[in-house]
Amino acid sequence: MNTVFVPPPRLPRWVANFAEGHGGATYTLADGALRGDASDRSWFVARLPFDAAYTGEPEATGFAAAAEQAVPADWGVLLVRKGGFAVARLAGTTVGESKTGQRHVQGRTKAGGQSQQRFARRRDNQARQAYDAAAGHAARILGGLTGPVVVGGDRTAVEAVLEEPALRSLSVKGPFLTVPDPRRSVLEEAIVRAISVQVHVVNA
Repeated sequence: MNTVFVPPPRLPRWVANFAEGHGGATYTLADGALRGDASDRSWFVARLPFDAAYTGEPEATGFAAAAEQAVPADWGVLLVRKGGFAVARLAGTTVGESKTGQRHVQGRTKAGGQSQQRFARRRDNQARQAYDAAAGHAARILGGLTGPVVVGGDRTAVEAVLEEPALRSLSVKGPFLTVPDPRRSVLEEAIVRAISVQVHVVNA
């Protein structure tokens, strides 16, 4: 199974290409998602962003419109890895305040004994400082958020940041985004994926 993120305006063409490439397809609703089953037994399931449920007709144009309408008026993105973080607050598709930051966290060492233990403690301290910095900026930018937040990066790092008391009330929605160390370009791509239709596709 492959997973692709399709911006809503491109979804009707994606669905049409799927049908053309697999000898035709029929469409149904499955648990709030749009499902397409092709003649050659290939299939896909398309889900709206932010875990929204689709209740319209089983066709691509209406589904794409619902995907655009699913984008909240106030929402955020939080990406955290040991090497850095990125956070943004958005109004619909418009980015408001955002911040990216990098922190140096040493890699693993092959040394043994006490040297390895000291190295591990230093590495843990560096990671903790990186998470604290990310949490501070996230609390400032996402404070009072009324909508959901989409998260990604390293799960352990994200969970550590979300332990910040000011962030515990955030509602995490959508898929967990796998990203490299966050930079401005990584954040911009994550925003696009957050508002896109998530399509799981199996080609026979």
